[in-house]
Amino acid sequence: MSVVPADVLPGGALAAEEQGAAGAAELGPKARLWPSLVAVYRAQLSRARVARIPLLFVATFQSIGIMILMRGVVDGGGEAQAVVAGSAVLVVAFVALNLLAQYFGQLRASGGLDHYATLPVPPAAVVLGAAGAYASFTVPGTVVTAVFGCLLFGLPMTHLWVLVAVIPLAGAALAGLGAALGLLAPRPEFATLLGQLGMSAALLLGVLPAERMPEVVRLARDLLPSTYGVEAFARTFGRQPDWAFVLGDLAVCAVVGVISLAVATWAYRRAAVR
Repeated sequence: MSVVPADVLPGGALAAEEQGAAGAAELGPKARLWPSLVAVYRAQLSRARVARIPLLFVATFQSIGIMILMRGVVDGGGEAQAVVAGSAVLVVAFVALNLLAQYFGQLRASGGLDHYATLPVPPAAVVLGAAGAYASFTVPGTVVTAVFGCLLFGLPMTHLWVLVAVIPLAGAALAGLGAALGLLAPRPEFATLLGQLGMSAALLLGVLPAERMPEVVRLARDLLPSTYGVEAFARTFGRQPDWAFVLGDLAVCAVVGVISLAVATWAYRRAAVR
């Protein structure tokens, strides 16, 4: 009777290790940004769909009410153009800046970031997906506000198509800022406060005509991302719009949007590891 070491048997420990090493499964490829972004966007869109009606009514009626109040002060001309453009962009600011700051503040406080941290999605996809979902609900309200404002102040509607560029670019800049405020705030109450303060700044500095503001306030207005979306939209009401300035304002919105979304992504990573 011969003795055979257990290591060389087919079911032995060494043989099992060799088979395991030889048949080890390779890790799958990392999740790409675009498919992950689409997945997060759809999930957030489905979640936010429950509140879409209140969002549309509150944001739209707020801007329409402001234009009606300003109608007794502003008759027409450049001031009317600023009021209509600022009120339209205010719909975007209400959702992208105010509500998104509250959402990410509550998500951080409730531990919801831990759920996203376990998913194989890039941090940028989480931020962009949530921002895009919330910003999608601003499109009908912004269009309705712009049309109502044009009828109220007698402005032409020829170039309302520029909203196709103003909404996403101004929305990206404000959404990145709102997400960063919500993720960096130590408590959800502070996130809500910061979001409301930001929306108030967009209201006061965006709707009121710049000609009536002091020089210090004008400087603060130039630092607000939504200002350039308002300026781009307001310039299109003229008889012969200067499209070079319009494109310049939209380019500033795009640059600020990239920077603010990058900051929001960094803030997400910082909050997720804590």
